[in-house]
Amino acid sequence: MTATTPLKIECEVHFDRRGRGSRKVLETGPRPFRPAEPGRVPRVSRLMALAIRCDGLIRDGVIENYTEIARLGHVTRARVSQIMNLLNLAPDIQEEILHLPRTETGRAPIILADLQPIASTPDWRKQRTLWRELKEGRL
Repeated sequence: MTATTPLKIECEVHFDRRGRGSRKVLETGPRPFRPAEPGRVPRVSRLMALAIRCDGLIRDGVIENYTEIARLGHVTRARVSQIMNLLNLAPDIQEEILHLPRTETGRAPIILADLQPIASTPDWRKQRTLWRELKEGRL
């Protein structure tokens, strides 16, 4: 080989997402096959995650208020309030909602309307009792 001959290296690579914030990392070899989990995440779980995310954006000053969220999301302020009311639930209930089992067929057993009366109860002990009763009747 001479100094003017280019060196050519071939290998298969892919970008993988790692850590919080989806940092991209270059990995060698083919992308590993990850089968999708069956079913879908319940809508109420997605709404709980949305409420937590929007609350963080408001706290960080990225978004000013619920009106701005409504405008950005193309929904009414009342709908934003319904979703954000999920933040009034006890932290352990919020966590359970985020980890509800996937819905494989039909409608999800728990919907946002089921949680509104629980979220409007200020006592977390009473919320836990209402939540337990709801779960026993639906899941």
